[in-house]
Amino acid sequence: MTLFKTTATAPEIVRRNGVVRAGLRVVPEEVPIAFSYGGSTHAVMMGTPADLEDFAVGFSLTEGIIASMAEIEEIAVVDEGRGLDVQVTLAEDKEDALRARRRHMAGPVGCGLCGIESIDQAMRVVPDVSGIPMPLTPKDVTGAMAALNDAQPLHAETHAVHGAGFFIPGEGLVAVREDVGRHNALDKLAGAIIRKGMQGPQGIVIVTSRISVEMVQKTAILGAAVLVAISAPTALAIRTAEEAGMTLIALTRGEDFEIFTRTDRMTTGVVAHVA
Repeated sequence: MTLFKTTATAPEIVRRNGVVRAGLRVVPEEVPIAFSYGGSTHAVMMGTPADLEDFAVGFSLTEGIIASMAEIEEIAVVDEGRGLDVQVTLAEDKEDALRARRRHMAGPVGCGLCGIESIDQAMRVVPDVSGIPMPLTPKDVTGAMAALNDAQPLHAETHAVHGAGFFIPGEGLVAVREDVGRHNALDKLAGAIIRKGMQGPQGIVIVTSRISVEMVQKTAILGAAVLVAISAPTALAIRTAEEAGMTLIALTRGEDFEIFTRTDRMTTGVVAHVA
């Protein structure tokens, strides 16, 4: 559901090849998106007003509010004029658990670490995905990134949003979501996967952004054992991926890429261990 337009047109002055001219640029919209549970706002994100049901499900999962789609009873999107309120009705036991959690929160924060009140919560233990085999070839990695690059209509129009995709070896790219925020795009993807009846261990996650620790955490919570990115990871993201037993592949450009953790999932074309 999209209540707001996802793009706008902005006048501009263009200087190119020494020539100056007036022009118009298509740019993405960015609006406040509130997530409310039981009538109370839990967090407000700035994001692209599209795929909001997916966003609600994925955000609820990766932030530990739910463990499965069955724990959400209803999602309603309300236009508040200057932003959108995504109202999520949880199963009664989950509503009670969230109310108890909210009583102990110091206050919600913005993108990435919503509802976190302590360093320990920010550095939460990630699920162990080390037992998921997910054999890969270099062609799987480069093909997945190429497919994602070709499946982002909003980015093609604006050149200003992130993409997240889910690639199943042998089947191809089965889901893609876009947003001005990289965490938002990944949450939307997680929600889309769940709502389509798929599960994280079935495929790999591909993103058009750098890899921060939150991206690793969210991917592990989804249950995917491989995260592929176009840009570099942070040191903490690498350590967290190692802890989770996740294969972290970054700087994927054309036929080239770099593997930072769990190289053993790559069946051909690379060395067995990272020095």
